[in-house]
Amino acid sequence: MAKVYMRIFWVAVLLSGSFTVSMAQQYPVFTQYYFNELVINPAYAGSNVQLSATAMYRNQWVNFPGAPKTFNFSSHTSLMRNKVGVGLMVNHDEIGSYRNNHIYGSYAYRIHLQEATLSMGLQAGINLLGADFSKLDLNNPDDAAFHNIVNDIKPNFGAGVFFSKKNYFLGFSVPFILNNKVATTAENFLSEIREARYYFIRGGAVFPIDRMDRVKMNPSVLVRAQEGQPLSFDINNAFIFYDVFSVGTSWRLGDAFITYIDLKLSDKIHFGYSYDWTGSDINGFSNGSHEFMLNFRSIIRGVHKNPECPQYYNYR
Repeated sequence: MAKVYMRIFWVAVLLSGSFTVSMAQQYPVFTQYYFNELVINPAYAGSNVQLSATAMYRNQWVNFPGAPKTFNFSSHTSLMRNKVGVGLMVNHDEIGSYRNNHIYGSYAYRIHLQEATLSMGLQAGINLLGADFSKLDLNNPDDAAFHNIVNDIKPNFGAGVFFSKKNYFLGFSVPFILNNKVATTAENFLSEIREARYYFIRGGAVFPIDRMDRVKMNPSVLVRAQEGQPLSFDINNAFIFYDVFSVGTSWRLGDAFITYIDLKLSDKIHFGYSYDWTGSDINGFSNGSHEFMLNFRSIIRGVHKNPECPQYYNYR
């Protein structure tokens, strides 16, 4: 049975796009990045003007042995009369016996233009990487293919830009710039494991569809590019009702169809949920993916001046 699970685990990694010529570390996939773009772009820090803290949990490919599970906590705020944004992101990612923890701080400098803001951001931190195969009940515990996979700590950094106006936004980011070598393995099972460099392009807008601005449409797109892999696209659209409630759908080309809901429970608390219907070959082995989001926001007196957010953040 252990051999069967190990085969399933590596098939899952292959299907998720984690391999290039050698094996590459995959950046965690989130559906609700639309609510907290700090998970893909450090230049987003401070964009909400007020203090914003978000917890996200994703259970991918439910009932599939060794499937990815991800927890993320991030917080950011503006400082110095909204000229600077700072943030913190902590991420825990599991896939099979593989563990990946990120701890990153971010800094963004915000240039206020006429009715627009251009933000340039950097992030830096460490990735704690490892695989604990001792938890597996292998028929051959002396298999050399697993002996050279070890825990490791790797520093890294990333950068991004984020342009926002009242009704639209556009961003570009490279969260991890260094292709750190993580590990090598024996017997040509895997030649090398490296951190993968990802590129993100994200843009969107909000259009009122009634005269009273009670209902708005929020189309957006995310382009992911990983070195050595085909481009990946998310095409999203949400309808926003009274700036307190939204429902939407996404199409992750070649991978999943997604539905999501976002509720403004109070001026300070938001809740989001999304479900992914997997469209790839793994669909027959899983029951989709669940993702939960809880966000807290607050204005700190003496720190946050004129906390006026762009229109596409009003309901978030």
